[in-house]
Amino acid sequence: MTLAPETTDLKVQLQLDDSWFTVCDLNVLLPGRGVAALLPDGRQVALFRDRAGKLYAIDNRDPFGGAAVLSRGLTGSLRGRPFVASPLLKQRFDLETGECLDDETVRIATYEVRAA
Repeated sequence: MTLAPETTDLKVQLQLDDSWFTVCDLNVLLPGRGVAALLPDGRQVALFRDRAGKLYAIDNRDPFGGAAVLSRGLTGSLRGRPFVASPLLKQRFDLETGECLDDETVRIATYEVRAA
């Protein structure tokens, strides 16, 4: 089965300080796949879109391995909590809160995200 490409003018935007920063077109985000983007201050963000269309934005840097790879992780859910598993050591990070589901002492940054 082939899916028709999505056509929309909506942009994915992140809340940075007091303004919204446009990151990419919404149709770049495929459900279940991550995309990395560079922020104006040099940090990287990992963007995700689930099958229901909900958007998530987290820090792209894996705090355990130190590499910017979370956008390449596998997505899933645990007891209703959406997560991404790092491709390095497989720790899972809650996409809504940034909490590491395998080590409660570790948390990554999350960003408010919207399609506008």
